[in-house]
Amino acid sequence: MALFREQRLKIYNSLSGKKEYFVPINEGRVGIYVCGPTVYNKVHLGNLRTFMSFDIVTRYLRHLGLNVRYVRNITDVGHLEHDADSGEDRISKKARLESLEPMQIVQRYTVDFHQMLNRLNCLPPDIEPSATGHIIEQIETVKDILSKGMAYVVNGSVYFDVFKYSDSHHYGILSGRNLEDLIHNSRSLDGQQDKKNPQDFALWKKAEPEHIMRWPSPWGDGFPGWHLECTTMSTKYLGAQFDIHGGGMDLKFPHHECEIAQSEACGNQQPVNYWMHANMLTLNGQKMAKSTGNNILPEEVFSGSNTFLSKAYNPSVVRFFMLQAHYRSVLDFSDAALAASEKGFVKLMASLSVLNQLPVSKITTSFNLNNWTNAGYDAMNDDFNTPVLIAELFTAVKFINQVKDGDAQISAEDKKALEIQLNHFIFDILGLESQASDSKTDRIDMVVKILMDLRNQARVDKDFALSDKIRDQLIEAGIQLNDGKDGTGFSFL
Repeated sequence: MALFREQRLKIYNSLSGKKEYFVPINEGRVGIYVCGPTVYNKVHLGNLRTFMSFDIVTRYLRHLGLNVRYVRNITDVGHLEHDADSGEDRISKKARLESLEPMQIVQRYTVDFHQMLNRLNCLPPDIEPSATGHIIEQIETVKDILSKGMAYVVNGSVYFDVFKYSDSHHYGILSGRNLEDLIHNSRSLDGQQDKKNPQDFALWKKAEPEHIMRWPSPWGDGFPGWHLECTTMSTKYLGAQFDIHGGGMDLKFPHHECEIAQSEACGNQQPVNYWMHANMLTLNGQKMAKSTGNNILPEEVFSGSNTFLSKAYNPSVVRFFMLQAHYRSVLDFSDAALAASEKGFVKLMASLSVLNQLPVSKITTSFNLNNWTNAGYDAMNDDFNTPVLIAELFTAVKFINQVKDGDAQISAEDKKALEIQLNHFIFDILGLESQASDSKTDRIDMVVKILMDLRNQARVDKDFALSDKIRDQLIEAGIQLNDGKDGTGFSFL
């Protein structure tokens, strides 16, 4: 029997503001759409956290036996510098500054995006459509909205009429904003003089003569508005109504709010059953921003070439660090936090090696494996609560060390079952990689072995001060020496 028939998954739905039991539209099948990057610069860590969060969602749903279609777009046109339809196209501006064609910029940073996600062991989406690859479909969506009377044409641009839409729908249903507040807080921006109201947003923008990225349309040469692509492509690949739509918390308004409005204008129904939003990543307690210099790129973390961290950190350690906070919580990125995560990661991976070598007993296992397994699934079923799952993993690590030290027993059958379930939790669901830690763990083992030999020689020489110093400093480093009748071993604290 597929696990999804046994497990009751709850998802925090941003639309309702509460956790709800997940019931797919079609039994056994799930459609997920996640807003991808605007590829005009190197991907930053905050973006990576969002995409890793939805990698976990996809991995877990597949682990439960659900057939998942995961769609994540590439924005390669239409995202202006300001979300309120003003400013220069971000990709065109980057191309101008670097004296390149816009598609050269797109290719360069799409490759970077894929490389960074691959290093963090994120699975690729099933479909990765681009905005420029779906211009025809976007034009058809604009025509549909115009035919419903929810948009208007001015000087070659097409704008969504938020006030007309609000006569029969709720604009602000996702973000909790109301139209009256939006009217009160509106301010005039350049390039918006064609709009009936400042709250209206562009479906299609007229291309000025200097604008490189342009396509013919019934309203003249132009390019699609930023919000339009996701409505069009999610509908094309997942249908008019699908299960999960995800993205960063910053996209809730206006991007996702506008998506809902566009979809409802076309289909007159809520397009998505569960809206999910991942929270932000801060750096040393401050918001990450290139303008302030409080920013670090993934490659700088992996290489150690930065001024924020004391050393390089392996991508698997970075992934493990991010999973120690719930995806809806703000997570602060710091050297101390990464160092602690590295220590925990090495300890977790070392326990798997220890598990293989554990002696088995005919006595009943002194660990309730069934309860532990259920606790792990309960954590993931509670809105993908990876921190709680990781805590359960370390409960198993503690038991493994107890068996190793002779303070607990495990049967051959339960040893195999524990190994299988740990592999499911650690590798299949959390997406951690053991290969990255193997060489590091081996080196740690070798260094500790050298120190143990030096300590043993000091004891033979009756240099107990040196012997105790080695033991105490290893304890400070999180390594416990264990003296026994068969010699000295060690374990991680």
